[in-house]
Amino acid sequence: MLKQTGRLALAAAVGLGLAAGAGAAKAQTPKSGGILNFVVGSKIPSFDGHQETTFGMIHPIRPFYSLLIRVNPANPSDPTDFECDLCEGDVPEATDGGTKYTFKIRKGVKFHDGTPLTSADIKATMDKIVFPPEGVPSARKAFFRAVESITTPDDHTVVFKLKFPTAAFIPALATPFNFVYSKKDLDEHGMEWHKANVNGTGPFKFVQHQPGAFVEGVKYQDYHLEGRPYLDGFKAIAAPKMAVRLQAIRGDRAAIEFRGFPPKARDDLVKALGDKITVQESDWNCVLLATPNQQRKPFDDARVRQALTLGIDRWGGSKYLSQIAIVKTVGGVIFPNHPLAATKEELVKLKGYGEDIEASRAEAKKLLADAGHSGLKVDFSNRGVDQPYKVVGTWLVDQWRKIGVDTQQRVQPSGPFYDTLRKKKDFDVSIDFNCQSVINPIADMTKFLGSAGNNYAGFEDPELEAIYAKIEKENDPKALRNLVRDYETRSLSDEASGIVTLWWYKINPHRSYVKGWKIAPSHYLAQHLDQVWLDK
Repeated sequence: MLKQTGRLALAAAVGLGLAAGAGAAKAQTPKSGGILNFVVGSKIPSFDGHQETTFGMIHPIRPFYSLLIRVNPANPSDPTDFECDLCEGDVPEATDGGTKYTFKIRKGVKFHDGTPLTSADIKATMDKIVFPPEGVPSARKAFFRAVESITTPDDHTVVFKLKFPTAAFIPALATPFNFVYSKKDLDEHGMEWHKANVNGTGPFKFVQHQPGAFVEGVKYQDYHLEGRPYLDGFKAIAAPKMAVRLQAIRGDRAAIEFRGFPPKARDDLVKALGDKITVQESDWNCVLLATPNQQRKPFDDARVRQALTLGIDRWGGSKYLSQIAIVKTVGGVIFPNHPLAATKEELVKLKGYGEDIEASRAEAKKLLADAGHSGLKVDFSNRGVDQPYKVVGTWLVDQWRKIGVDTQQRVQPSGPFYDTLRKKKDFDVSIDFNCQSVINPIADMTKFLGSAGNNYAGFEDPELEAIYAKIEKENDPKALRNLVRDYETRSLSDEASGIVTLWWYKINPHRSYVKGWKIAPSHYLAQHLDQVWLDK
C-alpha cells in the first residue's frame, strides 16, 4: 500500500472524517459463502467503465473487473491510501524527478475467458482512457493530461512517463472506472464491445443481465487475490423507486443499497429493525449541477447563465433539502471538506452565493432584462432518479420561477437522459453531476473545463484552460489555492458555465450481517466486493 506523499496529497488527507453509526462491527474473521443481494436505484446505460460516470453501472459491473491499483478497501475514507490490484508489491514511487512510474504486473492472472493477463492489456486499457481514438468517449481523459506516454518494456512491466510531476496521477489511476480490459477483446471486437459485454479479471464472473431487473455474478475461482472473494455470488437488483429499495431492505430481500438514503429513510429503518440495521455515514464527493447548453441561444449569453445561478437560494436550500434529500453542503468546485475548497467568506463573493437572496434575485431579473430575455422559457432535462435528481430538480424549477423563468422539467429514465445529455444535446439546461471517487481535486475539477470529456455545456474558454494549466503544475500550497479561486470565480461566477447546486451527504443503512464493507466519501469506491462477507 502507498500513502501518497507530496504537499498536494498531504493536504488531501486534512479534514476528512468518517462517521460510522451505531452497530459498527469489530474486526472479525471473514466467513465464506452466501449470496449478497443489493438494490440499485438506476438502470444501466452501458457496461463500459471508461465511458460511464454513474453508480447505476459501477455497482452491478465493478465486481467483474480489476484495476491496476485501487483505494485500500480496508481504509477507503483515506484518499491517500492505495494498494496494488493487478500490479505486484506496493504502489511504486515516482522516479526521474517525479515523471516516471514503473509498475510490475502480477503473473498468473487470467481473464474470465481464460486469456492470460499481460502488460499489453494494461497498456491497451490505459491507451483507451488516456489517448482514445477520435469518436471513442473517455469520461476521465482529462484526469491524465500529464501523461506523455505508456510503454511496456516486457510482458509484465508498464511504464507511465509524465510531462511534469503531479500528485494527481496516482489518485487518478486508482479511479474505480478504470476497468482493465483484454487487448484481445479490444482488437477483435472493437472499442464499443464492452458497452454490452463483460470479460474481466475481477472477483466475480458475469452470469446474466436481465434488463430492468437484475445483474447476477458468481465467484471467480481463479481470482488473483488468494482466499477471496468470500461471497459465492451477488445479485444487483434494479429498483429505481426509493420506496421499493427501502422495502427490500426492510423485508430482507436485499441487504444494502450502496448509494445512500435520505435522513428520514434511515430513521424509519432503524426504528423498524433496531440492531438488525447498521448505519454508516460520510461526506460525499458528489455535487449536482445545472448545465446550460451554450450551443443554444440565449444560453450562450453569460448574463442569462448568471441570472440562473443568481436565482438559486443555496443557503436556504441546504437547510430545507438536507431534511428530505441526500444533499447538504453549500460549496464550489472542490469537495467542501478539502483544504483547497472555498471558505464561506470566499463563496459569498461568487454570483449566486450571497446570503441576501432578494438582492441576488433582483440582480438576476435585471440581467435577464438587459439580455432581452425577461420571461425566459427553459427546457430543463432531468434524470428519472428520485434521490437527489428529481427532488433537487423540482426545487430548481421553483427557484427559477421566482426570477420569472418558466421552466418545463423533462424527466427521463437514465438511458434516454444520458442520450439527451451526451448525444442529442437537445436541452436548454440539464441536470448534470460531478460525482468522483478518490478525492483528487486537481483532477476532479476538470469537469468544469469545456474541453473535458464529461463536460456537456458545449463551450470553449481559453482563459479557464490557461488557469487550469497553471493549477496542474503548481506545488506551492498558497499559490495553488489562489489559482483554484481564480478558476472557481471564472467558471461559476464570471462565465457561469457551470452552475453548482449542493454537495451530497452519504447515509448507508444496511443489514447488520453484511460485514467487511466500509463507507467511503464516494459511492463508487470499494464496490469490487471481494472484501465483503455475510455473518448470518
